[in-house]
Amino acid sequence: MKILAIETSCDDTAIALVEAKNNKFKVLSNIVSSQTEIHKKWGGVYPSLAKREHLKNLPIVFRKIRRGRTSADFIAVTVGPGLEPCLWTGINFAKDLAKKYDLPIIPVNHIEAHILVNFIEKKPKLPAVALVVSGGHTQLILVKDIGKYKILGETRDDAAGECLDKTARILGLGYPGGPAIAAAAKSYPRSDLGKLSRGRTSDKLPRPMINTEDYDFSFSGLKTAVLYGFKNQPVNQMAKEIQQAIIDVLIKKTVKAANDYNAKTIILGGGVSANEELRKQFKRKFKNVIMPDKKFSTDNAVMAAIAGYYNIRKKTKNYDKIEAKANLMIK
Repeated sequence: MKILAIETSCDDTAIALVEAKNNKFKVLSNIVSSQTEIHKKWGGVYPSLAKREHLKNLPIVFRKIRRGRTSADFIAVTVGPGLEPCLWTGINFAKDLAKKYDLPIIPVNHIEAHILVNFIEKKPKLPAVALVVSGGHTQLILVKDIGKYKILGETRDDAAGECLDKTARILGLGYPGGPAIAAAAKSYPRSDLGKLSRGRTSDKLPRPMINTEDYDFSFSGLKTAVLYGFKNQPVNQMAKEIQQAIIDVLIKKTVKAANDYNAKTIILGGGVSANEELRKQFKRKFKNVIMPDKKFSTDNAVMAAIAGYYNIRKKTKNYDKIEAKANLMIK
């Protein structure tokens, strides 16, 4: 079967055509139209601007996807969580296509899609603990099986990616914050890691909630510490410290969850999972850790197609029932 997938949960307009058979996937086309340059001057995503760009880009991206390809059997579309105006652009576009070509639509959960994109080559050993970490989400999820999930913990304030965006803005590094922080951190000598300008060591930059007994996260305290402390240190040094503080918390919490639930596999997903240092340290820490190719870490439609395949029972031609759910939970 061939699945046409549409993803517009935030600021990336993404459409993919994926062939699926017996839990194996072949990506026929995959296009992501980024809006980063548009939102960069604002230091974050403006939903109204993002919606406008989705409306402009969806027909263009769809024409590129269709070029030289056969028609699809289903349409998978992200319905949440995400920015509601953006979600509706993808949903309405999917509905128009479905009506035109008489195709069923499969509604897709964005968080589940970040997990299931890791199944593109083979199904990992379960149960697993998934860490989904992005600009809008930082969640630890127990994956009992496909479609059987339990949220173990999540952020109480800023998500990790949001913290990176905000601290990058404080340091004057620009947007998006994750790549900007990573680039600045890379320029700081590894041998100097932990040596701060006034004799303090790196563990003085807070690792919020790192030793609590739950699986929740909080990064607002880290952001505040950066705001009041960075002027005494070189920017690249501070970037290195911020990055490591976030990685330390993510690894410590994931270790605890994996041990407590006897997880056979650790799964990473979400835009922050593209961070090179985070990937390296997770691989060093865990034997059975899987993470998507970097192009599938950030928002894309291939992950929506795979999630659609595993949720094919939800396919419907009752298009009126499909609507945006900005706060959709995984369960």
